[in-house]
Amino acid sequence: MDHTKAEPAEGLGGRVRTLRIRRGLKQQDLASADVSTSYISLIESGKRVPSTPVLASLAEKLDTSPDYLLTGIDDHRAEENRLKLAFAEMALRNGDNGEALQSFGELLAGRAALDGPMVRRALIGQATALEKTGRLEAAIAVFDALHRDPAIAVGSDEWCGIAVALCRCYRNAGDIALSIDIGERAVARLDGLGLETTMDHIQLGVTLMGSYHMRGDLTRAQLLGERLLPAAETQGSHGARGAVYWNAGLVAASQGRLNEAIALTERALAMMAEGDNTRHAAMLRMNYGSLLLQLDPPRPERALELLESAQEALAEVGNASELSRCELNLANAEKQLGHWDAAAAHAERALGLLGSDAMVLSARARAYLAEICLLRDAPEAAVQHLHSAARQLRQLPPSQDSAHAWRHIGDLWRRFKSHEEALKAYDMALTAAGLARTRAPEAALSDRR
Repeated sequence: MDHTKAEPAEGLGGRVRTLRIRRGLKQQDLASADVSTSYISLIESGKRVPSTPVLASLAEKLDTSPDYLLTGIDDHRAEENRLKLAFAEMALRNGDNGEALQSFGELLAGRAALDGPMVRRALIGQATALEKTGRLEAAIAVFDALHRDPAIAVGSDEWCGIAVALCRCYRNAGDIALSIDIGERAVARLDGLGLETTMDHIQLGVTLMGSYHMRGDLTRAQLLGERLLPAAETQGSHGARGAVYWNAGLVAASQGRLNEAIALTERALAMMAEGDNTRHAAMLRMNYGSLLLQLDPPRPERALELLESAQEALAEVGNASELSRCELNLANAEKQLGHWDAAAAHAERALGLLGSDAMVLSARARAYLAEICLLRDAPEAAVQHLHSAARQLRQLPPSQDSAHAWRHIGDLWRRFKSHEEALKAYDMALTAAGLARTRAPEAALSDRR
């Protein structure tokens, strides 16, 4: 079917007229017992939209397809676009994020040749590739527009995946309050559908648990985990069940229940191992290694094995934030083993991966470098790293992660015997953890006067 001279912009009626003339047909040639010549004229002028049976009859007589009459896209081009989209999605699954981003961009540049579902798939793929390459603001803009798209039905797999991604992106960008708001609203909308706890609930709930945990709202995270675990056990896939145990382990660790956290993480890792999600399995190994470093006494040798295995996988399928977090855990393991050069190299690599953005991970990397400088008896370099870490943290909203980073900085200043700087850091740690300063007595007296 040759449509090279037909113009997609002319509309359905224009395409019918163009093809009819090109085929040397008259309007009455398209008419039938059910469709009059005058009705054909109305269709060609754009005053009537044919029903599905009439559209199929017209397509047959014009030697074309109903899809071409509707969209202006011929079968060959449509098939070519479907293949391009499939290859872009495959590149994304294989960790070729840059290649996938380029392919999705090329498809969207010619979005007039795509139908609605293909446009949405390409936009979801583009946003996911942007997220994986660390361009969170750009990813959020695309996911947010999709989240507001009325063509995407609430409760559908597509809608749920977009809500999860948007919640995750805001959390990783540091806007935890908005991440939680989006997650809670999405869960409430699912609840409003009157369904039992579904896989969609589990996926959203797990993401929301992570945001609660990052904010330091451990009670709420624990309660949500207790709601999700029975549902995950009865109907969840290995991956979904593993994700719930994974987040329950994070909460237990933050509450100081390290042995329970390790048991939960081991169970999550066993479940993830039965699936094919390389990235999640790698992140779980990283979490497991991190927990072993927190034990008393710590187990840095075993932790190093787990972390090196996680690093190898994340180098292929992880994003910059995940890989830098792994590098920082490796820095901690090497530091505990007394390998200061290796520890410093890992911390430097983490900084290089994160770029110039002010992030908690960047501050943590500088705190590790400061500690290594202290161990090497290089106090001036240590002080520079501590001031740089503090400057970055002051630009960020409060969170559990920033509270831990401030605590680390305070401990290092105390080792310097710089008590004033240590107190400032501890004060910031308490504020980041959600504890407001107490009002000075003289301020209360002043109010009474």
